[in-house]
Amino acid sequence: MEPEQFKTTLNQLLDGSLSIPDVVDRLVRSQSGVEHPSNSKQSPSPANKTALTSEACVDLGRAERCGFPEVVYGRGKTPKAIVGVFEALTAAGQACLATLVNDEQATVVQARFPDVVFNKTARTLRISPKNQKSRGLVAVVSAGTSDLPIAEEAVETIRWANCEVDLIVDVGVAGPQRLLNRVEQLRRADSIVVVAGMEGALPSVVAGHVSTPVFAVPTSVGYGANFGGVSALLSMLNSCASNVAVVNIDAGFKAAYLAGMVARATATTSNN
Repeated sequence: MEPEQFKTTLNQLLDGSLSIPDVVDRLVRSQSGVEHPSNSKQSPSPANKTALTSEACVDLGRAERCGFPEVVYGRGKTPKAIVGVFEALTAAGQACLATLVNDEQATVVQARFPDVVFNKTARTLRISPKNQKSRGLVAVVSAGTSDLPIAEEAVETIRWANCEVDLIVDVGVAGPQRLLNRVEQLRRADSIVVVAGMEGALPSVVAGHVSTPVFAVPTSVGYGANFGGVSALLSMLNSCASNVAVVNIDAGFKAAYLAGMVARATATTSNN
């Protein structure tokens, strides 16, 4: 095996695109003079690369295909599983985000990655590459203090997406003057996430003041007839404002992901 081929093989072992048996097989074939079908010219493209951990197959090509790296849904996963995914992503120079994590998971991940940001309110873990310039601005609007955990999840997602974020809290429709005082601030954003429970009216009110997409997040905050957020969801789906799009109940991550895509695309277009 030529030195460059040997170096490529070792790098593929380190990044997870080759397993140890694959490497052994390649070395044996090289010594016997048989060309390995998976030589360096045929190695997986960056968009198709994966890394295997003991509990996951990490999609290292998602950032190239979809704009952002793979994200860990923390609920039901072992702390070791989250650590393994974070190790694979950081080795590839990619940002890390885990949502809906508990204290036990956070403690283990923090021990392995001292620089990880644990937002206890949002229940997220985040590692962002250093010295990256932010692109685009997203405003996150929370109707009430009880909606803050979902709003904070959106905030952490936007930071992971490498966008600027402007958090506006406790401006629900019960006190409409509070929102009116922030309209000019909202109009500076490239996209907006609005988080609300109860009757879910706030996204429509916000959307009536701005020319940007509003991603509405119904929350499970509310009394019995709220039906765990279903009433807010239905209200938002029936919004009279044309620039409102609705995600699932308590899905702050999903709304922020979409808002981040819009903000980054807007920033790119503005700079060209």
